[in-house]
Amino acid sequence: MDSSLIRGRVLGADGALIGRAALTLIDAGGRQVGRTSSEVDGTYHFNVAASGGHVLIVTAPGHQPQAVTVMVEPNGARVDVTLAGTSGLSGLVHSAGGAPVPSAAVTIADGRGEVVASRVTGADGCYSFDELVAGSYTLAVSAATLRPVAMTVTIPATGRITQDVELAGGARVRGVVRTNGSGRAVEARVTLVDAEGVVIAATATESDGSYVFEDVPEGEYTIIATGYPPAASALRVAGGNQRRHDIELSF
Repeated sequence: MDSSLIRGRVLGADGALIGRAALTLIDAGGRQVGRTSSEVDGTYHFNVAASGGHVLIVTAPGHQPQAVTVMVEPNGARVDVTLAGTSGLSGLVHSAGGAPVPSAAVTIADGRGEVVASRVTGADGCYSFDELVAGSYTLAVSAATLRPVAMTVTIPATGRITQDVELAGGARVRGVVRTNGSGRAVEARVTLVDAEGVVIAATATESDGSYVFEDVPEGEYTIIATGYPPAASALRVAGGNQRRHDIELSF
């Protein structure tokens, strides 16, 4: 049976020839009818016995796979295939003071929310992802005692981008609720409200009148204590700090 020759080149998006690309040819029924690798100069060829429609699948390290339709004629066919490159993302995870954060979990998810890859930062706080397909991703970073961060990153068709991430620690707010006359500690309900009027947290004091709010984001707040006639007072929280805020109630 006579055979037809399929030949061509495998190129990158920049026009560079790609050697050692894997090429697989399948027929209309999905059966493999040929397999080869491109030469160092990017050229390839198949001898195919059957004519008609085929699909050529091409893969190469550092590039996105490609599938193209090939119509095989008796006199053969020439098909050049261009592969888009993959890109990389790297950066430094650091604290608000600039110190690297080791052992931070770094995750990248695609537009459907599927996790594409995850890394853990080294002692230098650095992370790196390779062979990412171009597109928009969500980068999420978390570490013990620090507030997690999520952001959108856009990966280009080729090349690497750098995205450093700052993790701030939530503040610890504590205090004691007392009467303003005797200074005696009292039991009360303490509520933390942000600048928009949204309740962030609420707790009951201990028997000694003490209360604690953990992991409070930086911002302006109002603290309200009830149990006697209520008292409200303003509070400013700076990230990562500990803040003492005692409250006096009148009755």
